[in-house]
Amino acid sequence: MDLFRSHVLVCGGTGCASSDSFKMIDEFDEAFKKYGLEKEVKLVKTGCFGLCEAGPIVIVYPEGAFYSHVKLSDIDRITEEHLLKGRIVTDLLYKESYVGDQIKAIDEVGFYKKQTRIALRNCGVINPEVIEEYIAYDGYKALGKVLTEMQPEEVVDIMKRSGLRGRGGGGFPAGLKWEFTAKAEGDEKYVACNADEGDPGAFMDRSVLEGDPHVVIEAMAIAAYAAGANRGYVYIRAEYPIAVERLEIAIGQARENGLLGKDIFGTGFDFELEIRLGAGAFVCGEETALINSIEGKRGMPRPRPPFPAQKGIWNKPTLLNNVETYANVPRIILNGAEWFASIGTEKSKGTKVFALGGKINNTGLVEIAMGTTLKEVIYDIGGGIPDGKAFKAVQTGGPSGGCITAEHLDTPIDYDNLIELGSMMGSGGMIVMDEDNCMVDIARFFLDFTVEESCGKCTPCREGTKRMLELLDIISEGKGTVADLDKLESLAKTIKSSSLCGLGQTAPNPVLSTLKYFRDEYDAHVHDKSCPAGVCKALAKYLVVSELCKKCGICAKKCPVDCISGVKGKEVYLIDQEKCIKCGACLEACPFKAIVKK
Repeated sequence: MDLFRSHVLVCGGTGCASSDSFKMIDEFDEAFKKYGLEKEVKLVKTGCFGLCEAGPIVIVYPEGAFYSHVKLSDIDRITEEHLLKGRIVTDLLYKESYVGDQIKAIDEVGFYKKQTRIALRNCGVINPEVIEEYIAYDGYKALGKVLTEMQPEEVVDIMKRSGLRGRGGGGFPAGLKWEFTAKAEGDEKYVACNADEGDPGAFMDRSVLEGDPHVVIEAMAIAAYAAGANRGYVYIRAEYPIAVERLEIAIGQARENGLLGKDIFGTGFDFELEIRLGAGAFVCGEETALINSIEGKRGMPRPRPPFPAQKGIWNKPTLLNNVETYANVPRIILNGAEWFASIGTEKSKGTKVFALGGKINNTGLVEIAMGTTLKEVIYDIGGGIPDGKAFKAVQTGGPSGGCITAEHLDTPIDYDNLIELGSMMGSGGMIVMDEDNCMVDIARFFLDFTVEESCGKCTPCREGTKRMLELLDIISEGKGTVADLDKLESLAKTIKSSSLCGLGQTAPNPVLSTLKYFRDEYDAHVHDKSCPAGVCKALAKYLVVSELCKKCGICAKKCPVDCISGVKGKEVYLIDQEKCIKCGACLEACPFKAIVKK
């Protein structure tokens, strides 16, 4: 066994890969050869470290030096100075990780300090393409325990007592779903994993599969044993090529090591796993539409009941959970139901992974204990709003969720609290908005998405969401009336109560929540024909601030429609609102910030 004095961990997740981290791995290889360090320093391609804003990330152990925003041109310098000469390159370190000439441990950095990592525990720690590294961190130990020491009903019992709820959106108790499938009658049963993850801005499941694919394989094998199944399917969108590749590698490695296939651990238990690629339809995140797609049919929801636990894939009992739900299972088996249930709140146990994005300093992937407040996530972990802007709202649950205001920032995050506020947990997207966001436009954005993604099977969703979008377009253009607002709200409630599946039932949530908490913005669009945030193009006004205008005429030269008039050096320039096409060229051109958008 080779022993190394240093380990260099390079982020191999999609975010950092898009910024040349794969090329950096090649550069490190070349640099190690150049300085003769191949047998002294181990290079490890990991999954996502979580702090995407600081990527590409490189961490060097044993020092724990946290290098951020690393460029290809930095590789040789890090290798020569740090790895060869032992001098940490302090100007490349993440700013919060180096204080008073001292290197802080990664879990002492503000972004990580309040996180509790269970589902993400191996992401950014191991090489996801090397099964031995997963095994070194207790990988497949839970499966071994289940198959050699426990009966299927004992596994179901521990899942029920843990209080784990499905992390895919609805929050249904996982243990109950496992029990229903186990008790269902059928000569053949299946387990399935929903890795479709279609919410805009969500990348939790992708990151788990990229950084720790074996945890899902192990958990699905455990679930299959508990439910009485011998075959499983991972349904993953084809737009996740890195996740698909690493999952394929992991399945192959598990098979080679006797952890998939026939007679696992010599117990007589057989389990096979296949990948099914989705084409990116948001509706296929709904479990019955996903099942149709696995079967090769068009991804459209089925009426429920019967539920998948009764009639799922090929009408056989099917246990279906998402990636994050499965990622919790091995630790629950090893640490016990009571351990997991001790984390979180009374009705929402454990942790939740969120993709934190939008108007926030620390964009990235976070995992927090249930009960952590929104304020802690946004300010302590997320680092607050950029440029000193005021917080306005946070959207949880993506197109299916709603907007939560500053008034509710102290709300502990759990399933029931978010629903009470008119939002939902969803799969875990968390989009932060500041004072420059228009809430009418936000509602229109999410509704436009759901209109495009509706499968068209039921009339309320197919036609109703289109009518809602038309009303929002009219309001955004300053042509709306009070009657339109009433019609919008009434239509939203009707669609919510009458749609066939979760997509249609939750599609009105962004509209209803913004109407509830930001009615004044809707009123401004309707009554004043203005957009307070200056976002809606048809209602935007570009004005010259007379006391700041230098009478230089730069704005007039840049205007494509000659709507700005004035005499250079003598007169303050004016914008003709009737001629203005709202292109913003004058705002971008003025070096004196004398033009404002209202």
